[in-house]
Amino acid sequence: MRVAHVHRIRGIGGSERHLLTLLPALAERGIEPVLIGLDDPASNPVDFYDALTVPAVRLPSPRDLDPALLLRLLRELRAEVVHTHLVHADVYGGVAARLRGAKLVSTKHNDDPFRIGSFRYVERALAAASARIVTITDSLRRFTIDQVGIPARKVETIHYGMDDLPAPWGANPVDGVPAGARVLLAISRLVPQKGVDVAIRALPLLPDDTVLVVVSSTQQERGALLALARELGIERRVFLLGRVPDVAAWLRRAVVLVHPARWEGFGLGVLEAMLAGLPVVASEVSSLPELVVDGETGYLVRPDDPAALAAAILRALDQPALGTAGRERALREFSVARMADRTAALYATL
Repeated sequence: MRVAHVHRIRGIGGSERHLLTLLPALAERGIEPVLIGLDDPASNPVDFYDALTVPAVRLPSPRDLDPALLLRLLRELRAEVVHTHLVHADVYGGVAARLRGAKLVSTKHNDDPFRIGSFRYVERALAAASARIVTITDSLRRFTIDQVGIPARKVETIHYGMDDLPAPWGANPVDGVPAGARVLLAISRLVPQKGVDVAIRALPLLPDDTVLVVVSSTQQERGALLALARELGIERRVFLLGRVPDVAAWLRRAVVLVHPARWEGFGLGVLEAMLAGLPVVASEVSSLPELVVDGETGYLVRPDDPAALAAAILRALDQPALGTAGRERALREFSVARMADRTAALYATL
């Protein structure tokens, strides 16, 4: 069975890392996957394509609305199943699958509030033409059914899977983080959703030897976050590093993973931290309680509450055994084999 996965490619974020893991695992199970990348020319996704180990077709996607893109996609689409990821692929891939007579599957990767605005009517129309809708958590399944309005019979949860920490694509540059500091690590984009500002506000409530290091694929809020750190007098304890070649090196260097998100589709950085044996302190929102077991593998706190975040971090600093339990849970519940087997089984039902 040939399955075309369609995704707008801007770099390596959570959904892209998901594809880098899922597609080769599907190939091992007799599926013939191909990636059709709708490339945003404003970014340089060479790292993604260098890491991809299945065939790929790259189509330039410079605009949100582009009829020519649909025509190019129709020319390239040769598959029995079209599997789309995120909004651009949902729209273009969904229409192309319909015109080609292919079965349509769509994975929902987040519970972004825009999905319950006017776009929900577009989602409902695409869902009517879809054979199945995949959500990456049960929380996201409930959101998709209850708030977006997709029929429950079409929606199935398949969690992300991961067995190993991300492989490095180079050596990390020299940084200014003090050698003896206890590193609180965040792996997230610098956008309001991820709550990095909450972590910065929590830092003055923590011992002076703790620092916050954020590795991120995008840096929209960098200026505002640095200004906040200066305002609080902790600019020497906040390090916004951007993309780094070796995320695993920072996971090994850290003592706690902090993820104070305001909403979250999955939290792949949380799963990476669990695999690295790190305690996790995260917001009790969306999907995160499906990953982090409060008091067992880390702590869950109210969103937008720096004091609660700081108190939970203090507890986690004294309980490294939380990380051991987190690693065991990650390997047991979120393996690549489990994810790939369930995805292949879904295709078989089509």
